[in-house]
Amino acid sequence: MNPTILRRVQIVLLVLGVVVTTMGLVLVAGCHRNDRQIDENRAMVMADVVSADRLHAAVNFQTPDGQFHSPRLGLLYPTELTQGQRISVEYDVTNPDLARPAGRSWTLAIIPALSIAVVGWLVVGAVMIALSEINRRMLSRSSSEDLTDQDLTGDPDQDDATTETETPETSNA
Repeated sequence: MNPTILRRVQIVLLVLGVVVTTMGLVLVAGCHRNDRQIDENRAMVMADVVSADRLHAAVNFQTPDGQFHSPRLGLLYPTELTQGQRISVEYDVTNPDLARPAGRSWTLAIIPALSIAVVGWLVVGAVMIALSEINRRMLSRSSSEDLTDQDLTGDPDQDDATTETETPETSNA
């Protein structure tokens, strides 16, 4: 593989690793910002879980002013919720679409963010090692083929005729 191409691919892989790490950091920062916003204008109500899966939970709740709300993107931190469950929900009074189960916080996002970064860097590292191994084998194969070709054709700098070399005993006579 051309060294320039290999170097560019390695740089792209490193940039990809940095992007994945940045995504994890942004995930944690966004969760922290949402929690801070909820904490600044917090209200708590009981809510009914309408639907729930591993990554999403939809709830309905009624605010003290009598309005019903169902956050359009679901709850933050929706793990371990089941349909039909009745839970306490903390929400932002100024934005009822921003809601989370009571007692949960942004720290729950740290482990998923770290796992995203670690898996990203493991993939980048594995691809970089594979590329360097492939490159090493290609270089090794091409150098051994060059040596084999040179042995078959002979050394172009050497004459075909054999020359006798003088030994010190014959040169003294």
